[in-house]
Amino acid sequence: MSQGVLASYEFLDSTVDAIEKLRKAGFDGQITAYSPYPEHHIEHALGYGQSPVRVWTLVGGLSGTAAGFGFTIFTSVDWPLVVGGKPIVGIPAYVPIAFEMTVLFGALATVIGLFILSKIPNVKPSVVYDPEFSAGRYGVFVEAEGSRLQEARRIMEAEEPIEMREGAADA
Repeated sequence: MSQGVLASYEFLDSTVDAIEKLRKAGFDGQITAYSPYPEHHIEHALGYGQSPVRVWTLVGGLSGTAAGFGFTIFTSVDWPLVVGGKPIVGIPAYVPIAFEMTVLFGALATVIGLFILSKIPNVKPSVVYDPEFSAGRYGVFVEAEGSRLQEARRIMEAEEPIEMREGAADA
């Protein structure tokens, strides 16, 4: 169980400035931000890049294409049916099935990637939280120990939070 400091801010600018200063002080990966709505300024301050879920979608789609063509070609070769001198493996006829498998596998891989990367379901209890964060305030929680805890508190107090309190985060 590690200790941390929770600060509640009224303004977005104060929140972003506090996060940026905390990251410069070396608190990367220990910062949790709360906001009443998705805010790209906070995401940028936390250092979030592009979502890796898109890679899951690409891999799922390509796997679906391969599975669609593989399934139809295997079926045609395993049970050959020669009709009117046409080839046993006619690729243009298999394109709709491959397309549908691409969409299906891509969608399923996206959902699976979303759940895995979001760590859903989250069975461990949440860190300290204030219901005001869903009503208009912004919050920043920093996990730290000992002297680092005091340093984080000092950095966050410089941005004039409405409220600050210490709490425990379950690891």
